[in-house]
Amino acid sequence: MKEQLVQSENELGLGDLYKKAKQLIDNARDSIGLMANAVTVYTSFELGRYIVEQEQQGQDRAKYGAKVLDSLSAYLTEEYGKGFSRSNVAGMRQFYITYRDRETAIVQSGVGQLQINYDEWPFRLSWTHYQVLMRISDPQEREFYEKEAIRSNWNVKTLKRQYSSSLYERLALSRDKEDVLRLSSEGATPQKPSDILHTPYILEFSGLDDKASYHESDLEQSVIDKMQNFLLEMGKGFLFEQRQKRFTFHDKNFYLDLVLYNRFLRCYVLIDFKIDELTHQDLGQMQMYVNYYDRYEITENENPTIGILICKQSDEALVDLTLPKDANIYAKEYKLYLPDKKLLQRKLQEWLDEADEKDLL
Repeated sequence: MKEQLVQSENELGLGDLYKKAKQLIDNARDSIGLMANAVTVYTSFELGRYIVEQEQQGQDRAKYGAKVLDSLSAYLTEEYGKGFSRSNVAGMRQFYITYRDRETAIVQSGVGQLQINYDEWPFRLSWTHYQVLMRISDPQEREFYEKEAIRSNWNVKTLKRQYSSSLYERLALSRDKEDVLRLSSEGATPQKPSDILHTPYILEFSGLDDKASYHESDLEQSVIDKMQNFLLEMGKGFLFEQRQKRFTFHDKNFYLDLVLYNRFLRCYVLIDFKIDELTHQDLGQMQMYVNYYDRYEITENENPTIGILICKQSDEALVDLTLPKDANIYAKEYKLYLPDKKLLQRKLQEWLDEADEKDLL
C-alpha cells in the first residue's frame, strides 16, 4: 500500500496535496482536543460552583454536603454513565473552591461562544493536571507547579514525578528568601548559576539500588540511557552536547562525564559523577575543565562555564578551602530514591522562619 502511495505521489505530483491534507487533519484533531479540554475544565468549574452554592442552603453543612455529592453523583451516572463517580464530583467541588479566586479567567474565557485563547491560563492544562494540582495545599507551591507545567509542557506523568520528588522544596532550599518568592511567581527559569543547583539531585530513574555496589561508570551509563529524565531533573533549558569529553595534558588523558548547555544562562555546564568520597583532586580537576572551556570554547556572547560535581556526599568545607571564592564550581549530592516530602517541607518552613527572624533583627 505504501509503495502505491509513493508511486501515485511521483506520477501524479500529489506530494503537496498529501502534505496539505495531513496538516489540515492534524490541526483539526489538535483543535478538537483543545476544545474538549477547555469544555471539560469549564464544566468542572461550573459544576463545582453549583455544588457549593447548593451546600450553602443546608443547615448541617457537613452532612448536607455529603448528601449532595452522593445524590448528584448517582443522578449524573444514571443520566450519562461513567465519569461522575462520587470522587470525581467531589473533585469538581474542590476545583471550584481551590480556583474560585480566578473565576473571571474561567467564566469570561468565552467557552459558551467557542472563542478560547488556548495560550493563556486556565486552558493550557488538562483537567487531569488540575486533579494533581488540587492536592497541593500551599498556594505558592501550587502556582509554581502550574507555571512550570505550562512553560515546560509537562504531561501529567511528569507533573506527578516533579511534585513527588519535591522539586519546589529542593529548589527553594537552594535559594534565598526573595528567590523563593520569585520561584512561585515566575517558575524555575534560571537567571543565574545558582538557579540550576538542586539539593539534592534525584536520580531514581537510574534503576540503581541505593544499597547495591555500583561504579561511577554504571551511574553515568544509566543517566545516558535515560537522558531525557536526567535533563528534566537538572531543570529548564538544558541541552545535551557530549559525553566523555577528552582533555589531554602532558600526554595524560582526562575524561569529563557530561557536557551540557543551558540556553537560558547561555553557558556550558560540565558534569562529573563521583560515588566515592569527594577529594580536593576532584575539585581541582573540575577547575581545569572549567578553565579550558572558558579559555578555548566559549564565545564572547556566552557566560562563564559552570562545573557541577554530582557526588554521593558533598563536603562544603572542602569546597570552600580548595576553590577560590569566585569559582563557578559546585559539589551537589545525588539520591537514588525520592526524598521524604514532609521532611523537606518542614525544613523549608524552618528555613523561611529563620529568614523572618533575621529580618526582624
